[in-house]
Amino acid sequence: MTAHHVKGWRTFLLTIAIFVGMGFLLYPAGGAAFHARHSSSPPSLPVADLSSSPGPFEQSIASVQALVLDSHGAIYAGSFGHGIFRSVDRGSTWVRVGRGVTDPFILSLSSTKDGAVYAGTFRGGVFRSRDDGHSWQPVSAGLKQLEVKALLAVDQELFAGTGDGVYRLRQSDDHWISVTPGLDDILVHAIARSADGTLFAGTSGKGLFRFSPRSSGWVRMHHGLKDHEGMIENFIRVLVIDQDQNIVAGTFDGGVFRSADGGMTWRPISRALPNDSIRGIVSSDRTLVVATGNGIFKTMDQGKQWIPVNKGLTNQAIQVLIGSKDTGLYAGTSAGVFRSDDGSSWIAVNEGLEAGVAPPPFLFR
Repeated sequence: MTAHHVKGWRTFLLTIAIFVGMGFLLYPAGGAAFHARHSSSPPSLPVADLSSSPGPFEQSIASVQALVLDSHGAIYAGSFGHGIFRSVDRGSTWVRVGRGVTDPFILSLSSTKDGAVYAGTFRGGVFRSRDDGHSWQPVSAGLKQLEVKALLAVDQELFAGTGDGVYRLRQSDDHWISVTPGLDDILVHAIARSADGTLFAGTSGKGLFRFSPRSSGWVRMHHGLKDHEGMIENFIRVLVIDQDQNIVAGTFDGGVFRSADGGMTWRPISRALPNDSIRGIVSSDRTLVVATGNGIFKTMDQGKQWIPVNKGLTNQAIQVLIGSKDTGLYAGTSAGVFRSDDGSSWIAVNEGLEAGVAPPPFLFR
């Protein structure tokens, strides 16, 4: 059996195993509806590396799925089951915030230049805070699906990636409107926007879509992201546009790809990367830092060599990675948050993130 077939079967079996398990876990009484909606995609829930995580009844530190730095330097952590936490000392101490957020399962966070912070949830839509996280108000009018996997703030504009495509928040009346037709009933995991205003959407099962201001709707990038084994990767988890307007895409199980021509063609750059499950990407100068399902790695030569940067990272089941050369790096894991000031070593910054056992998602109302 060729490597192509081995990888194909491995991806298929992993997807089916997790997929079916999540279907019964989250929709015990509605499995048919779950499979009808998600039959062509892997689970929309974050998937942690359970082999390196404590059991569900042992976890004492919140699993952090989303992180954002606001315009004042405060950092927010969105947990899966314990709501939102805030730190004003670079993560050294955390305080639980989020009064008014009715869904404690946080999937995404973003902050606009005016200081507002937005949280996207598993099935409660979007919430906004204008008072440093102390209180939150629902901002979900117009959303067809309330599962919000991605939030992107560009200047004062806010975009949301949902189970029904990409929406833009109309500031005049806090109403979400569909950006453009073409992504109906498609789960969007990642959004990026280039300097010329072109939007890119990474989807679950349908690959990458592009919408330019001059086009009439979303256009699927049919050339696809083809890996070293000739397989097309259609499950996109992360999208980043670097300082040179190159697009970098991270996939569920196919590594990292790079496009230098606005998404028309792609080149795989992660053949030397030990893990292909991409959870986060940070681009700074000529360095690319990538978080995977088993640790964090960086490359300074466009993927020819990947260097592990895991010193002090006692939990390598990464869920999210943010930061820059100026602010330092922050990694959200299945056991709290780690910070790196030098890009090579990490310290745990979890005081105040102790949260006990999260409520099961299917019991949440």
